[in-house]
Amino acid sequence: MTNYEVVGIGNAVVDVISQCGDEFLAENRIDKGIMQLIDKDRGEALYDAMGNRTQAPGGSVANTLAGLGNLGLKTAFVGRVADDELGRFYQSALSDEGTDFPNAPVSDAELPSSRSMIFVTPDGERSMNTYLGISSELSEEDVPLDVMTRAQYLFLEGYLFDKDKGKAAFLKAAQSTRRAGGKAGIALSDPFCVERHRDDFRRLVRDEMNYVIGNAAEWSSLYQCDLEAALDQAARECELVVCTRSGDDVWLIRGDERVSVPVQSVTPVDATGAGDQFAAGFLYGLSQGMPLDVSGRMGCIAAAEVIAHYGARPQADIKAQFAAAGLI
Repeated sequence: MTNYEVVGIGNAVVDVISQCGDEFLAENRIDKGIMQLIDKDRGEALYDAMGNRTQAPGGSVANTLAGLGNLGLKTAFVGRVADDELGRFYQSALSDEGTDFPNAPVSDAELPSSRSMIFVTPDGERSMNTYLGISSELSEEDVPLDVMTRAQYLFLEGYLFDKDKGKAAFLKAAQSTRRAGGKAGIALSDPFCVERHRDDFRRLVRDEMNYVIGNAAEWSSLYQCDLEAALDQAARECELVVCTRSGDDVWLIRGDERVSVPVQSVTPVDATGAGDQFAAGFLYGLSQGMPLDVSGRMGCIAAAEVIAHYGARPQADIKAQFAAAGLI
C-alpha cells in the first residue's frame, strides 16, 4: 500500500479558462477583476457561454498538492466530484499529474461538479465566477481511513469548515492521521469563514491541529485581537503557527523558536495561488525534516514563482530553485 508524504482535503474545483473581451463581460453581467460565488443555473449558463475553453483541476489544496508533485512527493487528494464530464475530467487530470484521487465520482449526484469560470480579458484581468456545487458537500463518509492512516502530513482547506458535515469530516481525518503517527494541519483560508465559525475553529486549532497556516487578517479574526497577541495565544495552543503577511516577512513560531523569513520582491503578474504554493514549499520542507527557517524560505520561493506568471500552479522546476538558493 502507498504511503503519502502529504494528503490534502479540499474543494475539488475545475478551473475553466476562456479569453474574452470587455463587451462579453458586459453582455453576461460579469463583474471585472473579482471573484464571485454563483448558483447552479448561473454556473451552467456561463459555462455554456464560454468559448475556447481550457480546463485544469483546481481548488486551493489541490493546487498545493500540484506544487508538492512538482517537488517529487507522493500525494493524495480527498474531494467530492459528480460522475459528469467535469468530475471525470478532474479525477483523470489529477491522476495524470501523479496525485491519487481515492474518491470515485458520485453517480446520480444531486449537484454537478464544481467549477470556477475564469474570463481573461486582453488587459490580463481575470474575472472569476465560482460555482461550488458538489465539492462543498464533502462529509465524513468521503474520508477514506486507509488513506488518512498512511499520511505523513494531512493538509485541510478551511473553506470546507463552513458546513457541519465538513467539520465532521475534518475531525475524522485529523484524528485518524494523528493516531497513526502523522501530523494534521489546516489553512484558515478566509477571515469571513473564521468569523462565522470562530469557536469551532479555535477548538480545532487547540485540540486537533499540529500546524496552522493563516494570514494576518485570519489570525486576528480568530482571536479577536491584534496580530502579535493573536499569534502568542495561537503558539500556546498549537505546536506550529505560520503567519503570512502581504508583502512582508512570514512569521513562524514553534514553541520557543520564532523565525522571520523575508519574502522575495517580485512584480506580480497574477497573485492567484500564492498562498497555495507557499504551503507547498513549506510542507515540502517540513516533510523532508528541514529547519523551520529553511521550510519558510522554500515556501516563499514557491510563492514567488507562481505570482510571476498566470495560473495557480508552478511552471518552473521549484526544486532547482531551492538548490540555486542553497537550501538543498
